[in-house]
Amino acid sequence: MQFIVTAHDGAGMLEKRMEVRPRHLEGMAKLGSHIITAGGLLDENGKPKGSVLVLEFEDRSQLDDYLNHEPYILEHVWETVETEVMNVVIVNGEKVGN
Repeated sequence: MQFIVTAHDGAGMLEKRMEVRPRHLEGMAKLGSHIITAGGLLDENGKPKGSVLVLEFEDRSQLDDYLNHEPYILEHVWETVETEVMNVVIVNGEKVGN
């Protein structure tokens, strides 16, 4: 199953985000091939204000396990987190799904 995770930082969280970022990236590295794509949402000044992740897991419980250990959630950087099931069809211009 593929999931899209859209997370928005709380107000005034840029400094905290940058402090927590190394642990967030360590966690991302551990996810390895579960990551289809991931990156930061930027404000009009090019500064991070949130994240979008497209992830693949066997089931929702694996996604929830990741989210339960995500440093940006544990450290309250992300104020809102929305998750939806997604059907990834094209990656880098190549058809990969139906």
